[in-house]
Amino acid sequence: MELNGKIVVVTGAADGIGKGLAQRFAREGATVVCADINKTGADAVAKEIGGHSFHCDVSLEANTAELIEAVESSVGPIDLYCANAGILTIGGLEVPDEDWDRIWKINVMSHVWTARHLVPRMLERGEGYIMTTASAAGLLNQPGAAPYGVTKHAAVGFAEWLSLTYGHKGLRVSVLCPQAVRSDMTRGHETSVASIDGMLEPEDVAEACVEAISSEQFLVLPHPQVLDYIRHKSGDYDRWISGMQKLNQKFIEET
Repeated sequence: MELNGKIVVVTGAADGIGKGLAQRFAREGATVVCADINKTGADAVAKEIGGHSFHCDVSLEANTAELIEAVESSVGPIDLYCANAGILTIGGLEVPDEDWDRIWKINVMSHVWTARHLVPRMLERGEGYIMTTASAAGLLNQPGAAPYGVTKHAAVGFAEWLSLTYGHKGLRVSVLCPQAVRSDMTRGHETSVASIDGMLEPEDVAEACVEAISSEQFLVLPHPQVLDYIRHKSGDYDRWISGMQKLNQKFIEET
């Protein structure tokens, strides 16, 4: 997909990857809709790039449905929807059920609700593009953060399902799986295991996304090392688990 002249929605656009995406898409000539629970932040990014802004709490299906309807009614048909909003929850077995429920809604169900309310519109038009922001944790897991690793695995799985189910009907899907990226989410976690290959700037991630969308590539890996890790994992799962156990222990000792 060429972004020039397209209508693009970015959730979580007030900061981090979402802000970087909005800025980069605007430079490509897209009309960008910045959506965020932080309406003030979304307004600021939209003003900077000459786009539009909407409040949206992606943990609520009604908010997602209202965002899609409002954009299609007042801006135009959505060509590309970047389901980017997400949260990080640290911890393991001790994490309370309410925290699991919140991260599940934001990191997984928000993608389901987006597809439920947007995919039928795109199929009726014969084309459309959804890009989901997951994480390398969705491919490799995340020591020290069970809710994050689990929900990002689910996000990758749902993106795969969308592509294999509707790809032949004109729906294109990409899933973004970076390691550490500088943002409010990663502030205070600069030395976490996710930054083992360095922490990228949002602008770097946005550039990788533009390239992937242009070639309609499913898997977007701003940290190219992740592809090697996936190959190691699939090549010898037990050896990979053993290596991850050692990495997890190192992470525990350092924190």
